[in-house]
Amino acid sequence: MVRAAAVLAVLAALAAYYGVSEDLPALGVWADVAFLSFALIPLTFLLVLIALPLRRSGMDRLGWTAVALVGFSAALEWAGLDIAANFVKIAAVVSVAWWFLSFFEALSWVLLIAVLIVPVDIFSVARGPTKEIVENQPQVFNALSISFPLPGEHNSAQLGLPDVLFFSLFLGAADRFGLRVGLTWILMTLSFGATLALAVGFDISGLPALPLLSAGFVLANADHLWRYYKDWRSAA
Repeated sequence: MVRAAAVLAVLAALAAYYGVSEDLPALGVWADVAFLSFALIPLTFLLVLIALPLRRSGMDRLGWTAVALVGFSAALEWAGLDIAANFVKIAAVVSVAWWFLSFFEALSWVLLIAVLIVPVDIFSVARGPTKEIVENQPQVFNALSISFPLPGEHNSAQLGLPDVLFFSLFLGAADRFGLRVGLTWILMTLSFGATLALAVGFDISGLPALPLLSAGFVLANADHLWRYYKDWRSAA
């Protein structure tokens, strides 16, 4: 009940901001970056942290929940209820990530994913499908991302659903394998703000978010991962 109340409180605060964001005073570029990095993005991903115990709901329940939420978010998008769709998409992707995590038998699988997604994301954003979608199919990118509206503006920063998926996967893995959940959440959340700041500082329309996300996960748990590696080598 306490967690449900906390989720509702965070959702209410976010919904209120999304509803009035365009009427608020504009902040300026770097103030926007700071607001997103230290307020709006962390508050949004606080929902994932609060809901973390639901990761243990079981594979079947997570799978059916993910299917239902994907359908619900598509219906909300079709109906033009963008704010509601934004949060249902987050819930859908989190459910998919935790369902996928249930197949992982060892921490080494998570570490392998953390390494492999870095070059894949860099290529996708620089020359691959992400670049194609962002530049030539913006409506598809809007559907496959979540929005963070800027105060006093009609614009918003956007984060791809794969970024939300791997955030949820790594946070769930930290919980499942006895790693540092709190520090993992902090560093991964701040990694999104750091990527945004780099994009603004170098005047780049978009940067891959997964390299710093993976780095945040690894840095938060470096000693645990190293100990796991040594134990694995000894066993081998």
